[in-house]
Amino acid sequence: MKSDAYRAAGVDIDAGNRAVDLMRAAVQSTYGPEVLAGIGAFGGLYDAARLQKLKAPVLVASTDGVGTKTKVATALGMVDGLGEDIVNHCINDILVQGARPLFFLDYIASSRLDPELVARVVAGAAKACREAGCALLGGETAEMPGVYAPGEIDLVGTIVGWVERERIIDGSAIRPGDVAIGLASSGLHTNGFSLARRVLANEPLTGNHPALGRPLGEALLVPHRSYLTQIEQMEKRGRIMGLAHLTGGGFENIVRILPAGTAVRVDPMAWPVPDLFRLIQRLGKVEEAEMYRVFNMGIGMVAFVAPEDAPAVLAAVDEPAWLIGQVVPQGVEGERVIWPWSNLPS
Repeated sequence: MKSDAYRAAGVDIDAGNRAVDLMRAAVQSTYGPEVLAGIGAFGGLYDAARLQKLKAPVLVASTDGVGTKTKVATALGMVDGLGEDIVNHCINDILVQGARPLFFLDYIASSRLDPELVARVVAGAAKACREAGCALLGGETAEMPGVYAPGEIDLVGTIVGWVERERIIDGSAIRPGDVAIGLASSGLHTNGFSLARRVLANEPLTGNHPALGRPLGEALLVPHRSYLTQIEQMEKRGRIMGLAHLTGGGFENIVRILPAGTAVRVDPMAWPVPDLFRLIQRLGKVEEAEMYRVFNMGIGMVAFVAPEDAPAVLAAVDEPAWLIGQVVPQGVEGERVIWPWSNLPS
């Protein structure tokens, strides 16, 4: 006997089952022999025997969300990149400690489940997982009417990876004189969208925007990129003493890896700031200092290396990368990220 009482309350079990069926092939495409049980099981099973071959393996885990980027994606019906957003964001978050991904789990919630939309998001997550050699081990699809606004979704991910204890990157080896190398972002990534959406509320999302030469919505939804391959290339050419993923808080994330008593002097003229950020700044009348505290401004990852290693490390990256700053002793003012405008009179 089939009851419609739960459906009348806003939860459709059949829609949930259909979503699982639609995403099954994409999820299973990320499985290697280590996955013993995945989609459909109460819990994912991952064979960790390969870690026994390591000297002193350390598990590294992180959880994050896509934030209000989902509102732009659902408004345009362009949700395919959101799965890449959350996987790559999480990969970068553990990469800064030297970790490589093992498996990933996602959480997608909405007021009313749209199986086709969920499958598109998960397909993007599976794509990013395959590219990183990471299993999409499982997740949760939640339908919660009254909690989420109609037509909106929430997307969160959890990642587990590994690193040899002796190869953990924690920034403790950073010293004054070391240099900061910036790797290009692909756009806003997954941060600053609450401010960006407010500032750009009256701008058309479709059709070529005169300031960008492309549709604004398309520019906003470029997926958050992964730096896994680039960092692996760099590590072959020199020791990386510290890594900072520029997410929420922009360049203030650098402070999280600086040893006590040090600061980094950043040269904002060292790289070209993409037009999207300047459009947001101009329309929102946002001060320069705040832009660099909210957005990545075209730099998604910062690596700290010894100055003598910098040329070889830069040459190892097959894309634009720039020397953007240098580590200095922390001054009496206490600032940890020092900008040209830091000492200007207010």
